[in-house]
Amino acid sequence: MLFNSIEFVIFLPIVFILYWFVTNRNLKLQNLLLLVASYVFYGWWDWRFLSLIVFSSLVDYFVGLKIDGSPHISTKKKWLFFSIGVNLGLLGIFKYYNFFIQSWVDAWATVGYEISPYTIKVILPVGISFYTFQTLSYSIDIYKGKLKPTRDYIAFASFVSFFPQLVAGPIERATNLLPQFYKRRQFEYDKAVDGMRQILWGLFKKIVIADNCAITVNQIFADYTMYNGSELLIGGVFFAFQIYGDFSGYSDIAIGVSRLFGFDLMRNFNYPYFSRDIAEFWRRWHISLSSWFRDYVYIPLGGSKGSNHKQIRNIFIIFIVSGFWHGANWTFIVWGVLNAVYFLPLMLLKKNRSNLDIVAKDKLFPSTKEVFQMGVTFMLTIIAWVIFRSNSISDAVNYIIIMVNSIFTFPRTDVLNGEMTSFLGVCLLIIIEWVQRSKQHGLEFNPKHRQPVIRWAAYLSITYLVMSYLKLVDLQNFIYFQF
Repeated sequence: MLFNSIEFVIFLPIVFILYWFVTNRNLKLQNLLLLVASYVFYGWWDWRFLSLIVFSSLVDYFVGLKIDGSPHISTKKKWLFFSIGVNLGLLGIFKYYNFFIQSWVDAWATVGYEISPYTIKVILPVGISFYTFQTLSYSIDIYKGKLKPTRDYIAFASFVSFFPQLVAGPIERATNLLPQFYKRRQFEYDKAVDGMRQILWGLFKKIVIADNCAITVNQIFADYTMYNGSELLIGGVFFAFQIYGDFSGYSDIAIGVSRLFGFDLMRNFNYPYFSRDIAEFWRRWHISLSSWFRDYVYIPLGGSKGSNHKQIRNIFIIFIVSGFWHGANWTFIVWGVLNAVYFLPLMLLKKNRSNLDIVAKDKLFPSTKEVFQMGVTFMLTIIAWVIFRSNSISDAVNYIIIMVNSIFTFPRTDVLNGEMTSFLGVCLLIIIEWVQRSKQHGLEFNPKHRQPVIRWAAYLSITYLVMSYLKLVDLQNFIYFQF
């Protein structure tokens, strides 16, 4: 079920009414309602995928109890490795099996051997990379002693399948989200109102920005050899805003919907395109995944401690794994390697934590130095996004070569005219987010704001744009559904 579909427009009020007006006096009944609603939401794509999420939930529920109840560390490790093996095994079968087989075939083909391997035709279950990492964090945190296992299966299954963030995050930690299922929730008007604002802002980013930019992006990347360098640069810029509007828009809607039900999810994006270096960008982009890899992979490997050799190794591992998490394609792996290359100089020079605060704090405009830093960082991300978006490594290399060789050409008039609405939408997004960069989202206002006219003008204008663009663009899946 898509957030931007008529089905969800009907689904959400029904669940909301049942949650607050029918089951509100019984916590277990509320959790059961959320579990059923989540399974309906997820099963809307393909009910067969429900068996996977139920299986994953059962495995980690019982593994958590076994780890906590085992007196010996060796036994605890065995159960932890069992959880890791099952969860990563599911990912391996559904997401990476054919990729490894095909890579093996291609490797032998380069030396003149032809192999006819056995491949399987499977549909990638929506959101499997997200809920798999969510259940894994539960088992790992119990093993580390950060969390006690729950004996309330309904609460645990609701945590795993919580419908607002189930399909595309944020990837929640059990230490944050699971305890919220144990305590009675009270309806908070201010929280619900701000949740509605964040939902509206997420829809704006998805429909007005991402879906509109997608039209131009799809045309350019599908036939990039027919465009000059400046037009390919525009395609790269628009994809940067497409993937940002699409993914952060989903997170905004997920967080906003959760607040309607009394839950607080972690922040997943923090205005990443205002970053002054790549390290800052990765602290602000897909925060739930970046922090997951930091805590469960990077730090256990030694993090930034030890020799330069080990630090470099750890950086490449974390970024390659992050790229591989996104999908079974060499473009994602090369994208990860490139980001590691970007990150290394900052780490080796001990400058990877130079920019921890918001840019131009307490100022309206950034300094010349900050403008330059943001511009360079954004251009580096565009090059990486071109690789990420391309169908193959050869397409990515050719795209970048053509773009660089003729970047100072002027875009053709017909191309510019077709991109004008996307350009205006992106400009509006940048202005609003710059003004609101110290807030949680673009439409966050102080509830005691003395000028309600400004607030309502913003709400109505954004709503008008969302409704208008719904008529102009086709209903699009969220990009991260494929991951």
